[in-house]
Amino acid sequence: MKIAAVVFAAAGLLATGAVQADAGEDLLKKSGCTACHSNDKKVVGPAYKDVAAKYKGDAGAAAKLAEKVKKGGSGVWGQVPMPPNPAVKDDDMKTMIAYILALKK
Repeated sequence: MKIAAVVFAAAGLLATGAVQADAGEDLLKKSGCTACHSNDKKVVGPAYKDVAAKYKGDAGAAAKLAEKVKKGGSGVWGQVPMPPNPAVKDDDMKTMIAYILALKK
């Protein structure tokens, strides 16, 4: 009985992670981010996997990226500026950034 409960709980955690990943990817598409970015290749802006690799191990990465999304900027990935995106909801942004930072190269 206990083993079944542990297996069920573990499956639930894995499913929750998959749902969150799907939500992050869906929000990136819905917000128009995929017009300039993709998971694994540079489009106009950097690939999400490159962003994840650059900020790997940086405890302040989520906050830095949230500010970049809200305010826009240039110079980190080249001279093409990223426009500001102040209309993106904070909760949506957290989900999208968590998705991006979880990607592996």
